[in-house]
Amino acid sequence: MSAVAWTVLAAGDPAARAARDARPVGARAGTTAPESTSAGPALHWTRLGDAVVLFADGQEPVRRAVGPDAAVGDAGGLSLVLQVGRAFQRAHPEVPVLLDRGRHLVVDAAATGPGEGLDWAVRPLPRDAVVVDRPPPPTRRADPALGELLGALSQSSYEGTLRVVTAPPTRHSLDPGFVIAAETAAAELTALGYAVAREPITVGVGDSENVVADLAGTGQAPRGLVAAAAHLDSVNHADGPDALAPGADDNASGAAGLLELARALATRRWRHDLRLILFGGEEQGLFGSKQHVAALGEADRGRLRAVVNMDMIARLNTPEAGVLLEGAEVSRTLVDELAAAAATWTSLVVSTSLHPYASDHVPFIDAGIPAVLTIEGNDSANGDVHTARDTLATLHAPLALQILRMNLAVLAGYLEADGGADGVASGAQGAEPGAHGAPPGAPA
Repeated sequence: MSAVAWTVLAAGDPAARAARDARPVGARAGTTAPESTSAGPALHWTRLGDAVVLFADGQEPVRRAVGPDAAVGDAGGLSLVLQVGRAFQRAHPEVPVLLDRGRHLVVDAAATGPGEGLDWAVRPLPRDAVVVDRPPPPTRRADPALGELLGALSQSSYEGTLRVVTAPPTRHSLDPGFVIAAETAAAELTALGYAVAREPITVGVGDSENVVADLAGTGQAPRGLVAAAAHLDSVNHADGPDALAPGADDNASGAAGLLELARALATRRWRHDLRLILFGGEEQGLFGSKQHVAALGEADRGRLRAVVNMDMIARLNTPEAGVLLEGAEVSRTLVDELAAAAATWTSLVVSTSLHPYASDHVPFIDAGIPAVLTIEGNDSANGDVHTARDTLATLHAPLALQILRMNLAVLAGYLEADGGADGVASGAQGAEPGAHGAPPGAPA
């Protein structure tokens, strides 16, 4: 493999901006952008949040861009690592990390080939592309009726549910503790008026389940379907499947969040159908979500307007409360809606990525369904994931409540209030859908 010269610049650096202007997003996918010119090899860029990697086959184009005295390194190639926590770095401490952006790393491709491990994957670094963005989303009009709905979210209620979900010593998908958590959640959802099903799944050679709760809309058929999800299971990779696994952040935080959304959404009437899903088998390989999506009928697949997934939403890893919205091209509109809701209703610092990995939004995306993961900012700073240390004491409930406000605002927009006496009056996010079931005004 030929040597690649590389350097890292701030996203606002003039050299970084010039490289991006010269080779805009997606340039390499076309047939008109040459990989080299008479002046030498082409200069490429990849953006990860506030940093841009400039690279080329050989040092000359990089040094021309950043100056002869700039720090320019050599690598056998460049790879992108996607990871949960710091799984890749724990598994491969010998691999040089050229840029660390938590869930996303840039590493020397010569030190590790493409592949996957437990909670990590190595892929070619996308050229002339944004891996993680920091968009400046426009705020929407703060509709009072929607604000009233968001006010139904309760931190004390959320914290009480967290204590219930983390009560079993472990919620491993094949452990009786998981069954207890599933039974408790199913009973709570039934009491709220949802039609609840315990959906059997297989996890390896064992049996587990998903908890699926439906709330029928009041609009005339055909109605759309809007879903929110979180995985209920926990795991302790450090000490084994039988070890203590409170899984407070991963993912009692998301499961308790789903139940808090369920309480708020049950107080209104909605035009479209609502489905809430607590998945099992996520930690063993997305078994619950893969089997749920595979079992969806064509009718349900066709009417699914949006899926909002919550996985690790309550660990404050940075001074400012942050969230990563992770989807794919099919879910770009949903990402934009969530970012706008965050700007309108929260103080969250939003990052976005269209490179989905390792959570229950992925099977939906693979099936062409708009789905987005909402996950705490810089989740890899949470070194307690998948250990006995992932406890309630490490959580910051106000962060989770902000993420829930964002998610609830968007879910309400996609569900559309029916306008009746018990509904929420239609506001900025409440009219007929556009592309992929998006509210009007969103990019198609």
